[in-house]
Formats: sequence, structure tokens, C-alpha cells
Amino acid sequence: MNALPLYALTLVLALSSADAALRVYGLRASGLKGDPAPNPPDPYVKVWCGPAFGGMTEFHKDTSNPTWGASFYFPDCRAGDHLQFEVWDKDLNFDDKLGTCNIAAQPGLHQSMACPLQHGTLYYSYEL
Repeated sequence: MNALPLYALTLVLALSSADAALRVYGLRASGLKGDPAPNPPDPYVKVWCGPAFGGMTEFHKDTSNPTWGASFYFPDCRAGDHLQFEVWDKDLNFDDKLGTCNIAAQPGLHQSMACPLQHGTLYYSYEL
């Protein structure tokens, strides 16, 4: 019988799940613009990997150059999956979208990646 020993099967499962995890961190932005009034924005970011919504950052009041401390973990994200960031301006009634960034996730460590928005730049880091 050619059955894998239990420890070998456990190792294979652990390695395959480790290959499929993505962590997003180090989110910051510069030069964001708010409404046309011109009020400074109250920005926050929403994050997805494929169809999985990872959540959103806290918003920062009246800043064009925010830094967010949030990290997002996607246990099933794989190389080539669609990684999406949406930058929003929090308002009383309806939040305004300031821009979207879409990339294909690639294996490895990617630090301080820049994504140009209509008004400003989003920076992010991720590891797959």
C-alpha cells in the first residue's frame, strides 16, 4: 500500500494552505481631495481579494495624507487573484468614491506599491 504517512499529509496540507494566504498592510495615501467645496476628505479604504471582502479601514477626519493601521488577511487568496482597493470619503449622507486600484496578486513580498487615483495616490504592501 502506497499511503502517505499522516505527518507527510499534514505537511502537504499546511504548505498548500500557506501558499494561498495573502496579507495586506501598510495602507497610506497622499494628495487625496474631498468634495468640491473644497473640504479635506475623511478617507477610508475597502479591500477585496477576488470575491472575498476583507473589510475596511477606519476613517481619518480632514486629512489628504492618511496612514491606516489596519491589516487584512485573506486565507484563500492565490496568485493571479484580483486584489482591489477602493478609497472613499466619508460623508454624512452618501460617501464619495475617491478611486479604485486593481491588481493581480503575485507571490512574494511587495512593499510600498503605488496606485495612482484620480486625485492622489494610494500606497499599500502585501505578501502572498
